[in-house]
Amino acid sequence: MRNASSLAAALLLGCFRTAAGCSSGQQHNPAATPGFKVLDAVVTERRTETGPSGNLAYTLGFEAKDGDATVHMQYPVTRDQYMRYPEGTHVTLVLSGDTLREIRRGQ
Repeated sequence: MRNASSLAAALLLGCFRTAAGCSSGQQHNPAATPGFKVLDAVVTERRTETGPSGNLAYTLGFEAKDGDATVHMQYPVTRDQYMRYPEGTHVTLVLSGDTLREIRRGQ
């Protein structure tokens, strides 16, 4: 019985070390991933709409340079994102296809 508990403790310790090693690695760079696009943008519009169930839906509008073209986009966001980025805020958008994956405050 003692050997079984020692073996279980050793396996558990090994799992924790492996998990800690994985979590302390380099941060993932979405710009290097195929299918992802990173754009510098400015928040130009903020909207809220009430849905049929009475819940609020939050939307941010952005203006970004994509090559030589200026692009205007709107994406649904969380309440926290809506409150964090007022109009005129410079942000970095990470897009996967036509889906907004991440918003970061721009430099």
